[in-house]
Amino acid sequence: MSKILLTGFEPFGGEKVNPSELAVKELAGKTISGLEVVTGVIPVVTKKCIDETVKLIEEYSPVAVINVGQAGGRMEISVEKVAINVKDYRIPDNEGNQLRYAPVVEDGPAAYFATIPVEKIVDNMVENVVPSSVSYTAGTYCCNEVFYGVSSYIHTNNLKILNGFIHIPFILEQAAGAKPPRPSMSLDTIVKGLEIAIDTVAEYIRQ
Repeated sequence: MSKILLTGFEPFGGEKVNPSELAVKELAGKTISGLEVVTGVIPVVTKKCIDETVKLIEEYSPVAVINVGQAGGRMEISVEKVAINVKDYRIPDNEGNQLRYAPVVEDGPAAYFATIPVEKIVDNMVENVVPSSVSYTAGTYCCNEVFYGVSSYIHTNNLKILNGFIHIPFILEQAAGAKPPRPSMSLDTIVKGLEIAIDTVAEYIRQ
């Protein structure tokens, strides 16, 4: 059976949980539209986030990879269109590194576009009452870094693997009592959105 790899991140920035980790663990081992969901949790650490994802790709040989990350402050699920070759960390990573104005890949192209069907995923989420939109900025932290790094790995090695990145909001437990108030979404809704994304990718592959 063909596999799709979903990764989430460990907590960072003082948060006790990372909803991306919780969401992908909910989907681990499921079969959705003929794709077996395999998962991993990667570190919020420069370079290691890419290296750990590449190890998972080599272990599972998936037909598609979707990295998932937390974007606190966003009000809906963001399906990212483009990764840029920039590391410019607003806060240190989980090992204290704070990169400024550095490339993800030295002499790499300025950007890579997602190869998963971004717009169709968003349309299907919205149709199924999951707030979602296309995003044209994955930031310049580890989320963008892993998106760009995985894209570079796939492109450089001529692999027939679809890939993309999905940002998700805080979950309710991260927002409850927060000052100032934080936008949030239930974990169940996030998981539903990711299931729709997987189903859409499976349909795209079958075409």
